[in-house]
Amino acid sequence: MQNSALMSIGLTLFASANALAQQNFDFHQPIQPPRKVQVMVHRGMSCAAPENSAIAIEMCAQDYCEWAEIDVRISKDGQHIIIHNDTVDAATNGTGRVGDLTLQQLKKLDAGSWFATRFASNRLLTLTEALELAKGKINLVLDCKSIHPKLLVEEVMAAGMERQVIVFGSPEDLTLLQSTAKGKVACMAKFRPKSMTFDEFVKRLNPAAVEIDADEITPALCQQFQAVGIKVQVKVLGKDWDSPTFWGNAIDARADWLQTDDPAGFLFFSARKTGLTFPMKIAAHRGVNRYAPENTLPAIQVAARLGLDYAEIDIRTTLDGNLVLMHDNTLNRTTDRNGTVRETTYEETKNLHAGNWFGPQFRETRVPSFDEGLRALGEKMGVYLDAKEVGATELIAAIHKFHLEERHVVYQSVEYCKRIHELEPKVRTLPPLKHREQLDAVAAIHPYGVDAAWSILSKEMIADCHKRGIQVFSDAIGRNETVDQYQQAIGWGIDCIQTDHPLRVLRAIEELDNLNAK
Repeated sequence: MQNSALMSIGLTLFASANALAQQNFDFHQPIQPPRKVQVMVHRGMSCAAPENSAIAIEMCAQDYCEWAEIDVRISKDGQHIIIHNDTVDAATNGTGRVGDLTLQQLKKLDAGSWFATRFASNRLLTLTEALELAKGKINLVLDCKSIHPKLLVEEVMAAGMERQVIVFGSPEDLTLLQSTAKGKVACMAKFRPKSMTFDEFVKRLNPAAVEIDADEITPALCQQFQAVGIKVQVKVLGKDWDSPTFWGNAIDARADWLQTDDPAGFLFFSARKTGLTFPMKIAAHRGVNRYAPENTLPAIQVAARLGLDYAEIDIRTTLDGNLVLMHDNTLNRTTDRNGTVRETTYEETKNLHAGNWFGPQFRETRVPSFDEGLRALGEKMGVYLDAKEVGATELIAAIHKFHLEERHVVYQSVEYCKRIHELEPKVRTLPPLKHREQLDAVAAIHPYGVDAAWSILSKEMIADCHKRGIQVFSDAIGRNETVDQYQQAIGWGIDCIQTDHPLRVLRAIEELDNLNAK
């Protein structure tokens, strides 16, 4: 039988089975109040963790995304497992088709080392495990590659996840699923404007949501579907579509959801496009080290792409006097070699792999020189120079060479900053301030700002600094990386927050904006 005939039969069956309409389906809203366009993260945070893994899903929730899209397949013994490909070869240390392996065999596989050795303990998730992990935290898009529809419905309902799941699959699978679910589990179907009219699609499928490709979305289509209570998801996957042009088109069309591999890029773009005001500056600690290896060109470039104010980078000197970007004084943690930076030549250092430990897409990433790091800033972003081991005159020369006079700060000891100020008073020094009582001594060297310990921040302390013409920067690293902590510091008037979690900071600003709008 021809595929078109099978499709027609499937659509007809779906229409007859779907007696309960899914329009205006009541989805759980993990972000309150809901954003105008919600983000669906493709296979979880796959830029920083193995796709479809527990950590990839958890990272989406930690970054205040609304949805994680994951792929569902059936094992040889009829159990649902979370994996994209038909075989296990690419995403585990095993071989063979998923459907030829039992759940027990699948669960024994190492599903993390292919990405990076730090994920060696990762195992494939069952659907039940994924549902339990996401409950109350993040909604799931179940992309059904091969499933038992009745069992899938039973698992979703047993987990109490009816409002946190939407199922994407073939018309045949959705038909069987809906006949079991009685409208309690939402379905999403693909809409191709060139293959079917709007009226035919709605009449035959009647889903809770539709997926439309980025090059086919229009405001008129969104309005048509939304007018009958059907949500619209725009798929922007791929290097050409997953970009500001297509993100902007989706926002302008007033889509409900957007599926992307770049949630941070989209959410920062969307925030600015919709007029969000940023009350303070954001510095990316060692570049955006959450999505790329720290102190590398990709980490700096991500910070620039997000439109952050500063990339914080660490500078060290090699055996032969050249400058490279490296936080630790040893190479051990972030490269494929042991030893100290000071005892390694520049030629040796620049050829080291600096991304293998992080993920496969960074296997060719090398330790950058200081000059390379400054070029990666682009034309707008500032740089937060942590002078771990670099001469004052060399640092000043680099600031002038790359015309960074108006977009830099230099962090080091009070003594180092004093020396910098004596050599070039216009350099923006940023000495540490660990205790409030040190402020008079620090202020005496006329710094641009202070890097204050988070524990000493207060409204009075920040106001005191501002009266002296000193800006307040602080590192919200570790236990201070919470929305509540950010909001308190913003309310006190902090000038810049350095962070490992830019999307968490963005969420804090969004919430404050929502409160101010009331």
